[in-house]
Amino acid sequence: MNEATTGTHAIHNGRVILSSQATVPVSSKAVQYGFTTYESLRVVGGVAIHLADHLQRLKNSCSIIGLEHPFTAQQISGWVAKLLAVDTIQEATVRIQLYGGAEPQLFILAQEIISYPEHYYTDGVGAITYHGERLIPSSKTGNLLLNYLALEEAKRQGCFEALLVDRHGAVLEGTRSNFYGFSGNTLYTAPDDLVLQGITRDRVIAAASELGFSLVFQVILLEDLRANRYDELFISATSMAAMPLAAVDSRPYPSSYERTAAIKRLVRSWDSKEDV
Repeated sequence: MNEATTGTHAIHNGRVILSSQATVPVSSKAVQYGFTTYESLRVVGGVAIHLADHLQRLKNSCSIIGLEHPFTAQQISGWVAKLLAVDTIQEATVRIQLYGGAEPQLFILAQEIISYPEHYYTDGVGAITYHGERLIPSSKTGNLLLNYLALEEAKRQGCFEALLVDRHGAVLEGTRSNFYGFSGNTLYTAPDDLVLQGITRDRVIAAASELGFSLVFQVILLEDLRANRYDELFISATSMAAMPLAAVDSRPYPSSYERTAAIKRLVRSWDSKEDV
């Protein structure tokens, strides 16, 4: 990545601007009420990974909350390419943010690509559980106060992620990730209608199936975590692929993480074959 130029420019409704000009007024109702949707995706080797899938989810998120989305996937794809070209970007995290209102505002910005130390994958990371439910979980909106509070609490406790627990005691997803548990060769994860439809989640599920694991779409209960009914836990997101959890609420989950590692390798191999 040419770090000197990544983030120099941004796109606003198709127009190239300086990234410092990518602003919205605090007087905007969309800003005040968090009436916005977004997507974050990886750029590797100058290619926006799974861009079509991210744009489809952006459209779905807008439809769910009634946010007018006047831009086509072809337009946005062209604008992403324009941003990558103007700043000669080879590796980055690209954020597409759409604010609603009478005149929808779409911004595209590039930042340094998110990556993690290798020991996060070999040794696993820690998580806490946090009681709270996301509003409209199937839509990727800018309503992120719960996510922020939960993640900050995780950081205070020296952990990487916070897993959100609903009123029924179901551990549904992380603040920035989907959540899974292995019991033997069976992989458990929440039903689609209870969590965000992760782009990487889809590929994790496909990888698990291809690797011969059984899949059960069933919530993981907090009481079952505490009773050690799962022998390997992991989370997934665009930035991390599949990352093992070594402990939840200071309760260790010792494992070789071989199943998670196999899923991660396969998911990332598909990223590398993404069409330009």
